[in-house]
Amino acid sequence: MYVSSEQAGDVGILTLTHPEKRNALSRALIAELMEQMEVLAAARCRALILTAGVGARVWSAGHDINELPHGEDPLLYSDPLEQLLRAVRHFPAPVIAMVSGSVWGGATDLVLSCDIIVGDDSCSFALTPVNLGLPYNTAGTLNFIRRLPLNVAKEMIFTARPIDAAEAESWHILNHRVPTAELQSFTLALANRIATKAPLAVAAIKEQFRMLGDSAPLQPGIFERIQELRHKVYKSRDYVEGISAFKEKRPPRFRGE
Repeated sequence: MYVSSEQAGDVGILTLTHPEKRNALSRALIAELMEQMEVLAAARCRALILTAGVGARVWSAGHDINELPHGEDPLLYSDPLEQLLRAVRHFPAPVIAMVSGSVWGGATDLVLSCDIIVGDDSCSFALTPVNLGLPYNTAGTLNFIRRLPLNVAKEMIFTARPIDAAEAESWHILNHRVPTAELQSFTLALANRIATKAPLAVAAIKEQFRMLGDSAPLQPGIFERIQELRHKVYKSRDYVEGISAFKEKRPPRFRGE
């Protein structure tokens, strides 16, 4: 079991429960998470909290590196993580990320896909594709551009440096930064406040936000150029080196090849 699910009144709570793998977003964990989301959607919960629990050291380590392919696009539309991100955005009620501990790579994309983020002083966020020589996909890059100031998105991606709670608050990654002792009660109170509002109106407005945020089209030539750039990277020796170095727990030796 990778995810625990409960419903407190009209609020659903999904907790990542695979700390021995640092809640890595494996196919198995994602399948279980999406299954429980469907159950809670069918139960008509009016707000959903996604968490790894209060006091977690690692909220999630991001994409399971052992499941990234070599020599082909690692983040296709059909990739389980991409399916999960879309499921969060399309969930018919607001999704609140409640964050203790560090959030890495694709898990940062997951948190940023939530509607509201509440974190404690232990939380941090890192965008790490350059650590692996990984060409991040267009959907994820657009999510960062839409969710973060452009200069912040660039710094986070170019450096892969974890952003601590104070920076996350100042850069508006967090809606609220609260003491660890108050994290759960604060987040539940926020979710319950949402749950008292007209659910059809909230669901419609959430969908409006999603559609309007996604409404700027990419010209075909731009999309094709991006795909060409990404293809060059995921076919490179640097990408193989990045994955190998991560698995061997050593610094990568990137050569730009």
